[in-house]
Amino acid sequence: MYKKVIYALLPICVMGLIFIASSQPYEQQDLRPAMNLYLPLDFLKPVLEPISVTYKGELISVATRGVDGMIEFFIRKAAHVTVFFLLMVTTYLAFEKNTSWRFQVKLFVSFLITVIYAGFDEYHQSLTPNRTPYIGDVVLDSIGGLLGCSLIVFLYCKGSVKFP
Repeated sequence: MYKKVIYALLPICVMGLIFIASSQPYEQQDLRPAMNLYLPLDFLKPVLEPISVTYKGELISVATRGVDGMIEFFIRKAAHVTVFFLLMVTTYLAFEKNTSWRFQVKLFVSFLITVIYAGFDEYHQSLTPNRTPYIGDVVLDSIGGLLGCSLIVFLYCKGSVKFP
């Protein structure tokens, strides 16, 4: 009984973490001051200089953002993928432990919830000072969800995890 409740609470906890992060203005999440205080970043300049990304119509590069800005950009985008990967997996596990649905239904509904929550997260950011919603972040979040789906399907097909 308690395990079922714990599994049901896991995706809610992940959603709560995402909600809290989206509630913070950018200034509260800026990683650059801490990175510059504790890490010597100049050695990464030759590695990062050839890399440039267009994001929201803006060029992201060492020339436009600095080394710390590039690293922060990649950390923030990796965080999108990671937390929505976790949301997908924990949502699937909640359905796995609490429903008798077929594998495909649990997987589809888990992914659907992940993508819908990604859209909600971007809308929520539109209400937060100094944060802007961006459909590209929903795509990144969905990629995290797809990675979670891929892991679940891989484990299911391999048979290393027994799913009823």
